[in-house]
Amino acid sequence: MNITLPLVSVVDDDESVRESLPDLLKAFGFHAEAFASAEEFLGSDIVGRTRCLILDVSMPGMSGPDLQQELERRGLPIPIIFITAHRDDNVRPRLLEQGAVECLFKPFSDADLQEALSSALSGPP
Repeated sequence: MNITLPLVSVVDDDESVRESLPDLLKAFGFHAEAFASAEEFLGSDIVGRTRCLILDVSMPGMSGPDLQQELERRGLPIPIIFITAHRDDNVRPRLLEQGAVECLFKPFSDADLQEALSSALSGPP
C-alpha cells in the first residue's frame, strides 16, 4: 500500500459502487479501499488510517448514520461524504447537520465528488 496517498474508504452494499468508485478515486490521486458493510469497515485495520469515508446512507445491518455515530463514539473524527440513491429532501440537511461534509445523490458527477473530497480533506489530517 502506498501510504503517501490519502486513504479514502468506500462503504456501500452495492457491488457496482464498490467496484467503480475506487477506480475513480485512484484516478483522482487517492488510495482507496471498499467495504460491503459498516461492520466490515469497523472490523478492518484501516479505520484509523482513513482520511475520508464515502458512506452509503441505507445498508442492511448498520446504516451509514449508525456508523457515523459509532465512529464519533470511538473518538474517530473521519470526514464523511454520504451517498444515497433515495431522493428525500429531508435526508441531506439532517446528515449535514449531524456533521457530514456532503451528501450526494446517486448518480453524482465526478466533479461533485471531487469537490466534496476537496472539502473533506481541507481540514487537519
